[in-house]
Amino acid sequence: MKDTPGRSASSPAPVRKSTKPTLRTISEMTGFAVTTVSRALGNAPQISVETRKRVHEVAAQIGYLPDRAAQRLKTGKTNVIGVLLDPHEEILGYGISLMHGLAKALKDTPYHLIITPNFINGSNVDAVRYLVRNGMADGLIFSRTEPFDPRVRLLLETGFPFVTHGRTEFTTEHPYVDFDNFSFAYEATKRLISRGRQRPMIILPPRRLTFSQHMLHGFMTAVREAGVDYEIPEEINLDCPVDQIRDFMSRRAAQPNAPDGFACGGEVSALATITGMGDHGLTLGKEYDVVAKRTSKLLSQIQPKVETIYEDLTDTGERMGRVLLARIARDATTEMQVLLKPQFSFPMWAGAV
Repeated sequence: MKDTPGRSASSPAPVRKSTKPTLRTISEMTGFAVTTVSRALGNAPQISVETRKRVHEVAAQIGYLPDRAAQRLKTGKTNVIGVLLDPHEEILGYGISLMHGLAKALKDTPYHLIITPNFINGSNVDAVRYLVRNGMADGLIFSRTEPFDPRVRLLLETGFPFVTHGRTEFTTEHPYVDFDNFSFAYEATKRLISRGRQRPMIILPPRRLTFSQHMLHGFMTAVREAGVDYEIPEEINLDCPVDQIRDFMSRRAAQPNAPDGFACGGEVSALATITGMGDHGLTLGKEYDVVAKRTSKLLSQIQPKVETIYEDLTDTGERMGRVLLARIARDATTEMQVLLKPQFSFPMWAGAV
């Protein structure tokens, strides 16, 4: 067997030229200078909209991906947003909706998301410390805040950009996007009382979470204004498995002086409540009523008689993304603390008591 001319049998095979698209590839295809291409991909405002659009189109067409290692060496940035995501069973579509909103906010930016699971029984401050210490992201998003959340304290001390889904009680202000859970609980309880219910009950989140205090305050304000009896169960909360909530409601319905109105912080607890009450032949809209927070269309399809108050998690995610981008850019013109108001959806049938 003859050797290939110009190369001995023991010579290594020639290295194949990489076909990975580069800035120069886009430059040659568009006719723009490499520096112009680079700035257009970074959405530099000095580059015209038409040029940016053309460069992004070609980059998407050829599958161009930036060299993150080189970018980090050059700019000191990772172009990554970290998200601590909770396995939240109570709120339907929680993670998907938030991610959808965040993706909308990050569209046409160089940023990408990395997701770290946050275990539901703790604040996971070690995950935050690891991410910050190793420079794995340029900013961080997380939820289920506590009044004096150790994650918030750490990030404030280090000056690391972040935004929370939820508030704290620190005197030092920090960026957040939150749902007005006081208004939710207050209006839900008022609606139950307007339906003639004399002993409303609220299912709260774990007491260590800040929004549990907000819901409790709203509920207690409404029952005290009306002067009605009330009940707050200690055996269950919104983090409990659905069967535990259902079984509790089933037992409670069989006992004297059972609640006749329920303010539920999510669709899962509402469905568990209805199932438990139904075990004893009690009919929704007749012997009792439910007002629930909803984040999807599932509850209204399954139980159209449940009155709902809507929390738009996609909008929440998008606002969190925009707040964090502004924080990273040190943009002082963007509002850094956003409190989203509930969207009420009380059906016409519920008008009569």
